[in-house]
Amino acid sequence: MSLTRRDVLIAAGYAGSAGFAGVVLLSPQAAGASDEALELVKRLTGRTATESDRLHLIMPAVFPTGYTVPMSLDVDSPMTETDHVRQIRVFAPQNPLIEVASFHFVPQRSLARVSTRIRLAKPQYVVAVAEMNDGTLLMTKTWVHVATNGCA
Repeated sequence: MSLTRRDVLIAAGYAGSAGFAGVVLLSPQAAGASDEALELVKRLTGRTATESDRLHLIMPAVFPTGYTVPMSLDVDSPMTETDHVRQIRVFAPQNPLIEVASFHFVPQRSLARVSTRIRLAKPQYVVAVAEMNDGTLLMTKTWVHVATNGCA
């Protein structure tokens, strides 16, 4: 197997964006991002969320345009009557409209999994909140750097 010039350039681009993402995630503003996300959820829902590993928000760390940023969400849940996800809400605090998506689920008839695209106005943390059947809120967030404003 031989590498072409194109393969090397693509690999260099991925390595560069991974390095950039690492620098962004280690920035001083990242330390307070968790508190800001929790305050945002408290302000918008009136309830306190808990950061959880059960909720997975997958987005690219760097994306060239804010018009169509890919996003995948899933929650580790058996989706039974006694343990299921009611809804997932997605917030982008730097957008003109903060709530960018909302998804509702039915126990035993759906999986708590979504894949779509959203618009982002500027680089920011995207926050996902899952409401479970017992009323608890699970939260996660991820940093996304977009080069152009998708909300203009």
